[in-house]
Amino acid sequence: MAYVGYARVSTGDQMLDLQVDALRAAGCLDIYEEHASGATTARPALAAALRTCRQGDSLVIWKLDRLGRNSKHLIEIADDLAQREIGLKTLAGYDIDTSTPHGRLILQIFAVLAEYGVPGVIGGKFTVSYN
Repeated sequence: MAYVGYARVSTGDQMLDLQVDALRAAGCLDIYEEHASGATTARPALAAALRTCRQGDSLVIWKLDRLGRNSKHLIEIADDLAQREIGLKTLAGYDIDTSTPHGRLILQIFAVLAEYGVPGVIGGKFTVSYN
C-alpha cells in the first residue's frame, strides 16, 4: 500500500509548498504537482497520479477542492478510484478517507449536497443556517 500525493494550485503565482509539505508528512513518496484551474478536466499531473495508483493505494490530496471544484468530475474520479480499489484521502478541510465506510459516506453526502447547489460544500467550510 502506498500513498500517492497530488497537489494543485490555480495560478502560477500561488505556491505548492504547504500542500507538498503536508503530503510528505502524510507519507506520500510520489507527489504530483500542478498549476491548473480546478475546472479544467485535462490535467496531466492528475492523470499521471491516477495512473500511478495501484490496488490498495490511496490518492492523497490537501483538500477536496484540489481534486476539482466540479462535483460531477470529483465523483467520477472517486468512482474510478473505488472501482480500482484505491482510496481517496484528504488532509485538510473535511476528514475524508474512502478506505473507510465513514469516509465513503461523507464523500457521497457532500457530492449530493454539491449537486443540489449547497454553497461551500466542495471548496469551503460547510455551514448550515436555521433561519
